[in-house]
Amino acid sequence: MKRKQFVQAAIASAATGSTLAACRATTGTSGASASLPTINWQMATSWPIALDTIFGGATTFCDRVAAITGGKFKITPRAAGELAPPLEVLNVVSQGAVPCGHTAGYYYVGKSPAAAFGTTLPFGLNAQQQNAWLYEAGGLKTLQALYARKFGVIQFPAGNTGGQMGGWFRKEISKVSDLQGLKMRIPGLGGQVMGKLGVTVQTLPGGEIFQALQTGAIDAAEWVGPYDDEKLGLHKVAKFYYYPGWWEPGPTLEVQINLNEWKKLPPEYQAAIQAAAFEANMTMLARYDARNNEALQRLLQSGVTLRPYSNEILAAAEKASFELYDEFSAKDADFKSIFAEWKPFRDRVYAWNNINESSFARHSYANLKL
Repeated sequence: MKRKQFVQAAIASAATGSTLAACRATTGTSGASASLPTINWQMATSWPIALDTIFGGATTFCDRVAAITGGKFKITPRAAGELAPPLEVLNVVSQGAVPCGHTAGYYYVGKSPAAAFGTTLPFGLNAQQQNAWLYEAGGLKTLQALYARKFGVIQFPAGNTGGQMGGWFRKEISKVSDLQGLKMRIPGLGGQVMGKLGVTVQTLPGGEIFQALQTGAIDAAEWVGPYDDEKLGLHKVAKFYYYPGWWEPGPTLEVQINLNEWKKLPPEYQAAIQAAAFEANMTMLARYDARNNEALQRLLQSGVTLRPYSNEILAAAEKASFELYDEFSAKDADFKSIFAEWKPFRDRVYAWNNINESSFARHSYANLKL
């Protein structure tokens, strides 16, 4: 324990010491520009650098903060494992060992199931709907109050992959019974739903998925979509590629900032963070939409077999999802409170998009060939 505390203290000193020194050095200066400190932060992330879209969300955010502040506020994104294990980013930010991180809230549903709302829920909102809920329907404000109280963190949306794929399987599946005993890498509430359907669930960081599939430690895995999945080489160790990713219709990634560090920042830097996070959120989604279909075509040409989930599996998964939400609501006040706001919004936006979006899609996409 003493060694762990020493390491955390050392990381914290390296990551935030320059901030404190800079603030002390500027005490007593005059003029708005002169009073702004030079700050250098390190950012923990959950992503390997090789994934240029998802790690790119962190890079876009950091680059824009530096540009907006004229280089006076620099944040350096670090690959998963450099400052923290990939699934421990929220923990080190919450502890103050690292001032900020880029990760997905649903990795931390073990701490609070309500954290899933910050990313996505099975059979929930697509990316456009998720942004509407966060930015315009009070979702972000609600989640920030939760994060502040539970974790001592403030977070901002800073990336979205768009609708994801349904994962890679070493064998074909068509019925719910085919899922029984299957070992699958799938995080968040989607994993808990799969568990209800008989799957043995594992949560692995992205960098470990290929080897686990290759060695047979797992039978199936979901990651993101064609572009990132191709980069991980998942098509080389599993040939059946399923869709849709019903558990992640529009997952948001987020920048998380230790609340004490956030409060030390001048308002100009806080505004820079919010603007940069918004840009990262929009940019990542655009990149995925632009790159995924080309990657999918390459995967199909390599011999991948594309399959839709059967109606039986989708119906069972949706039923299990809402049973899970009822269970969480019965035992977790935070989840119950947020779900009571989220579900009516979901129903309203579904109804609207069924008229304005889905009707167009049903007509325009009907005769498309993959």
